[in-house]
Amino acid sequence: MESSHSSSYRIFARWAEFSYKNAIWIILLVLLLTTLSTVYTVNNLGVHTDTTDMLSEDVPFRANHIRYKKSFSQYEDTFLLVLDAPTPEQAHQAAKRFTNYLQKDSTQFSNTYYLTGEPFFEQNGLFFKSLSELGRITDYLAAAQPLIARIAESPTLYTFSSVLTEAVDELHAGRQLELEPVFNGVSATLDARLAGQSRALSWQALLGGEAQKETYQELIIVQPKLDYSQIFAAEEPINAIRIAAQDMGFTPNAVEKLRITGEVALAHDELLSAMHGAQDAGILALVMVAMVLLIAFRSAGAIVTVIVSLVLGLLLTAAFATAAVGHLNLISIAFAVLYIGLGVDYAIHFLLRHEELRKPEQSVSEALYKAGGDMGQALLICAITTAIGFYAFMPTAYEGVAELGLISGTGMLISFLVTMTMIPALQRYFPTPVKKSATSIQSINKVLDLPRHARKLVYSVTIIAILASVMALPHIKFDYNLLNLNNPHAESVQTLQELLKNTEDSPWHINILVSNAQEAGQIVQRLRALPEVEKVISMLDLVPQEQEAKSLLIEEMAMTLGPISFSSTAFLISDHHTVPEERMALEKLNTALDRFISEKPGHPSEASARALRASLSNLLADLDKRTIQNDQGGEQLLRAVNYDLLSLLPGSIKRLQLALAAQPFTQEALPESVSAHWHTSDDVYRIAVYPSENINDNDALRRFVHAVQKIAPTATGVPVISLEAGEAVVDAFIHAFSLALLGVIITLWMMLRSVSATVLVLIPLLLAALFTGACTVLLGLPFNFANIIALPLLLGIGIDSSLHMVHRSRSTGVVYENLLHTSTARAIFYSALTTLVGFGSLVFSTHQGTASMGLLLTVGLFLTLVCVLIILPVLLHSTSKNKEIVA
Repeated sequence: MESSHSSSYRIFARWAEFSYKNAIWIILLVLLLTTLSTVYTVNNLGVHTDTTDMLSEDVPFRANHIRYKKSFSQYEDTFLLVLDAPTPEQAHQAAKRFTNYLQKDSTQFSNTYYLTGEPFFEQNGLFFKSLSELGRITDYLAAAQPLIARIAESPTLYTFSSVLTEAVDELHAGRQLELEPVFNGVSATLDARLAGQSRALSWQALLGGEAQKETYQELIIVQPKLDYSQIFAAEEPINAIRIAAQDMGFTPNAVEKLRITGEVALAHDELLSAMHGAQDAGILALVMVAMVLLIAFRSAGAIVTVIVSLVLGLLLTAAFATAAVGHLNLISIAFAVLYIGLGVDYAIHFLLRHEELRKPEQSVSEALYKAGGDMGQALLICAITTAIGFYAFMPTAYEGVAELGLISGTGMLISFLVTMTMIPALQRYFPTPVKKSATSIQSINKVLDLPRHARKLVYSVTIIAILASVMALPHIKFDYNLLNLNNPHAESVQTLQELLKNTEDSPWHINILVSNAQEAGQIVQRLRALPEVEKVISMLDLVPQEQEAKSLLIEEMAMTLGPISFSSTAFLISDHHTVPEERMALEKLNTALDRFISEKPGHPSEASARALRASLSNLLADLDKRTIQNDQGGEQLLRAVNYDLLSLLPGSIKRLQLALAAQPFTQEALPESVSAHWHTSDDVYRIAVYPSENINDNDALRRFVHAVQKIAPTATGVPVISLEAGEAVVDAFIHAFSLALLGVIITLWMMLRSVSATVLVLIPLLLAALFTGACTVLLGLPFNFANIIALPLLLGIGIDSSLHMVHRSRSTGVVYENLLHTSTARAIFYSALTTLVGFGSLVFSTHQGTASMGLLLTVGLFLTLVCVLIILPVLLHSTSKNKEIVA
């Protein structure tokens, strides 16, 4: 009987038989190898988190970015710290204190930059404003000078209320005073204090003639010392920043708040979410796979056999990854879940075929011999074709996915070896029962047999689906936004998305390097004419224009302000004014506002006066309530109001006096701490280009980058990298898909030796790929840097099921009516189910790139299952009918 079988049948049959007969030695040897591999992996496997480094350095935009990082290394691997406060004064002071603290910590941080807090900008800040802005500030300062001078003599709530009452009276008398910002600012401050919060009055905003905003931000750039010997290289610097912030009172419930973002923080959070997501998905995948196996086999022994083989193969594959690559990246870290979803297929097919062949009177060894012979070649072809699907990534420029391809492709071959070796060996100790109950088999057979009764319907629906999918293909999109791969709830992501809305200071801007100042000037002029550009900054902008005219206005401001100094008893209720006196001053102000509102209806200041009167009325009512209750909190409340209104005035005046002493300057006067950010010692100039739109939107990103690249082709920065990397990845995967398809076709033809069989295997896969592409449009699920691996991957994965079906039909001559009743169809069903739950577990990852990959693979595999178990059997039936007619 053996001589009638092919040589390949005999090889695989004897392989299975040998493993069974020498089970104890096989198991001990594999366990020893796995133990050594695990120890090696734990001690040597690293994790690489830089998304941009996943693309080859030979790609032009990568070369431009590398040049930029070498010229301006202070911007390489940085945190961006965001300090929020209710006033610009508080934000500025908090940023200066925190910068000074971090600059002293040389163990964790290489450099810390608070650019707007540089002494040069504090001294010369007014020169960077326009003439119209300086004129407005001069007018407001002239109007406010008497108020400031009076308060400086006695910085108390009594004095403030009295002076403001006089100003309201003058406004009532017809004098033109710009009091709306003052009324609104004081009102907001009082309302916050009555609500139990502190919101200081910003004198900097008032003197600039601006309405006080809800919050102000200052940005600090920090270059940490990363420890790449640890998986989380930035963990210690992040913890150091958190501890420092806690010590300085920058907590979520405090007035000043600190948030961390920037490329290092984003990479840290992405790695954290990717690892936790892979870990949780891996555990969930194992649990779900075990449940499917329980339904499929209803045998604890079979489940133990499959799970043990799965874990052994996974550990051996991890050891290969350590030896061949040395690290995992944010894409290849998903190989574990992919392996669980795929590696279990071979074990299921082998065991179900063994169960089908096993007869009560037959020994386990004989059944394994036949199962090995029947399944060996099919499993080998599946392993090779699936590996080809993965290996097709390797020649592409997307090195991150090339590494996944190498690891997972080899993992499929390892899975085949483990299946053919360990499954028979484990049968000696965990034998599969002779026969499953007929009821469970009949129930699955009924489900699988449904398409046979509706062939015309299957053809009609398939044709309609093909036409609809072809129409949807032009609408497939690629998401270039790297933020959309990360955990949307991470602080670094949410903070950066907020910053991107402010296009004037967008952290995602384009950087251009030029070799001389003349070239820089020409490029800057052309860029400023683009509608896609909000502003352009270069070394040339550090020396403002019209300095002489601005200097005259600054001198006028200095003369208007005069020599003002503040008493050391500021912010306390003066000994000269009791609580009733302070209250009386507030009542007078309230009365003056009442009279102004009633007698000057329609005045431009009426709305803000009404708001202040309402706030004062509430404050007075609160004081009355405390007096009736004999509550001593009235003095504390007034003390707090006094502090909220006046505490920032001395610092604001001091900073203003410093700025009013500024003199015109030239480029030679620029300090190194400022010029080094724009000009290097080897004469490289940096130009920063800011978008006019929020480039968190893909269309806005594309418009911005393409417009700038027409003028400066060597431009770099996150916007360019995101767009260029996305286009490089798309090209890489078109290449990968083409290679995978070609490799699979050649492999199938060589091993099946039949054009028709090869076509039948490929049809379900190509249809599934087409339908999957259409579903991305239907579900609003664009391709991205992570999930784009799905299509070439599905080609390698899905071919297994299609190949098993065609191989069983050709090798045993089973006709369509019986084909779906065989162990092959059941194995395809259960294998697909385990793969679905394996990939489906990725959907719950907090890492959105991994989650989108899991969703796309789940959809693709489901459609592959539909094509293999519904469309392919109908095609096989039609083919067999045509052969009968021809015969």
